[in-house]
Amino acid sequence: MERSTRTPTRRPDTAAGSRLPSHPEIEHWRPATPDDVDELWQFTRAVGKADHPHHLTTREGIARDFGLSYFHPAEDSLIGFAADGTLAAMGMVISPPHRETLARSILVGGVRPGYRGRGLGRELLAWQLARAEQQLAAVAPTVPRWILAYTDETAYRSARLFRRMGMECARYFQSLERRLDEPIPEVDLPGDIRVVRFSPVVSRAAHAARDSSFRDHWASQPMSDEAWDSFVNSRIFRPDLSYVAVVAGPGSAEQVVGFTMATVNVDDWANQGYTGSHVDLVGVIDEWRGKHVARALLARHLTSARTEGLARATLIVDSESPTGALSLYLGMGFTPTTRRLAFTVEL
Repeated sequence: MERSTRTPTRRPDTAAGSRLPSHPEIEHWRPATPDDVDELWQFTRAVGKADHPHHLTTREGIARDFGLSYFHPAEDSLIGFAADGTLAAMGMVISPPHRETLARSILVGGVRPGYRGRGLGRELLAWQLARAEQQLAAVAPTVPRWILAYTDETAYRSARLFRRMGMECARYFQSLERRLDEPIPEVDLPGDIRVVRFSPVVSRAAHAARDSSFRDHWASQPMSDEAWDSFVNSRIFRPDLSYVAVVAGPGSAEQVVGFTMATVNVDDWANQGYTGSHVDLVGVIDEWRGKHVARALLARHLTSARTEGLARATLIVDSESPTGALSLYLGMGFTPTTRRLAFTVEL
């Protein structure tokens, strides 16, 4: 598969977002509400088991979306029910608020496996694209404006549909995993850098380090406080398996210069076939790169996860990361598994 070097452009259709899809399989369309969380969770599990069985959405994650101040379910979501009451299709369009160099509208959703192949996904995606265009039309055109959607490479129907609807595969994200019963390298750090376990005391500094270190990452923007807080306070976040690298700052303060943030989702273990942790975030701020900080943080996580009795660790990395992250992880014993595709369209 070849990756395009350009991002396709669409003409905004700001009126289309108000038109509901029309499909003979769907008797009723309406926006989602917080009261739908349980049903949406069961729906996303059915979709996930077909498209990405190794990483299923948690109920907490769905509920968390409804708590975001920048997600407005009445305008930004749509769910479709078949005549027998089955939730057959769901679409959400989320536009994060921080737009320093890029404005994004992110498409989330899908069609229940038993209802696929009949044009329902096309109708739903058309609505999502129109809603995303509405969202981005309200953004001053001082930065690029992108619609983004992600899918696993094995979910071939989704990739084919995105292309049919004018989106283009712009980036590959490689999934990696590592056995924890294999030797974990010891990494020496300069004497002025300490690795400590994540705690609420360093949360704000770790958030700032995340935004700084991800500034040169593809399609990344600063993370809102509410999104960060919902992540580090989530049920699956593991502060005991997460670490930060600190150096002495002015006075008695210490500066966070790197981080490794991890989660453990027990619900994934049955489909994965092993117990494991997932490294959600790894980063080092620019002026501290090249000192083995990321290697040391990752080694500390791997050692802690093994001590916890877990069998493997997983992560996802941009295949073309400018920091050379893929080479770092391969050098730490991770091996490639599947790929996640990022589809984009520029307004």
